[in-house]
Amino acid sequence: MTRKQFNLTRTALLAYASELDDSVIDVQADYFNNTIRWHLGHALVTMEKFLFRYPKKSENIPASYAQLFSSGTSPKDWQEEPPSLEVLLEALEVQQQRINEFNELFWKSNVQFKVPFGSVETQGDLLIMLSFHEAEHLGKIKAMHQVVAKDKNE
Repeated sequence: MTRKQFNLTRTALLAYASELDDSVIDVQADYFNNTIRWHLGHALVTMEKFLFRYPKKSENIPASYAQLFSSGTSPKDWQEEPPSLEVLLEALEVQQQRINEFNELFWKSNVQFKVPFGSVETQGDLLIMLSFHEAEHLGKIKAMHQVVAKDKNE
């Protein structure tokens, strides 16, 4: 059940983001704190942080992504070139595959750390919470894209 919800959300994120192009993903739209590229990277980093203990225990994505996409970061403060849209999409796809490789015993096991939001006890609970988080960011990406596209056409 938990993987179904995750796969629904991640597949929707990938499908939507794959239709975007570089002309919109770095536009800082009015009333939004970040860019579409930031939201995609944030979804990647957050999932990696909680499920794979990134950056200390995971080398699946570059350590520098933590400075680019963690909560509280902003594209305005970036000191290095962020990954391309293609690189982010590939990393999100590979991460989805890695998450789907966990067995049922893993999803039933208890989380060994304090999760800052929600009532999270098992890894399965954690995946549900992370899927909800990712869906929220997908909604922001869609809203930002609407605003950016409208501004470009005016």
